[in-house]
Amino acid sequence: MKIFVLLTLALLTSLSLFAGGPPLDRLVATFSIVARDPATEQMGIAVASRYFSVGAVVPWAEAGVGAVATQANVNVGYGPSALELLRQGLTAQQVADRLLAEDKFPGKDGRQFAIVDAKGGVVTYTGPNAPK
Repeated sequence: MKIFVLLTLALLTSLSLFAGGPPLDRLVATFSIVARDPATEQMGIAVASRYFSVGAVVPWAEAGVGAVATQANVNVGYGPSALELLRQGLTAQQVADRLLAEDKFPGKDGRQFAIVDAKGGVVTYTGPNAPK
């Protein structure tokens, strides 16, 4: 009887996960955060996603320079370019403005990113066509 109850609960739980929601192949979920501790000036990034190997395209960081997370319709050049611009002394906001102005690739309006610079400046961007 216990096994039957457990199997029934497992089945009902799994069915409730699919009821009324979008098909699983349409579920997109990538979560990332960039942060800087003002007391220690340490920076870091964390990312979680349904996509494998997301660590190769989302997180970019360099000690004493900044941290960048790029996701949604990713332009993989954003990470290295952002760090280079931060190294040159641009603020997080200036870097974001430059990245968007120089992005000529299709899908720019679907990009999403966050930047924190070594001085604590932060900027985020979510394009109007980024996945919801």
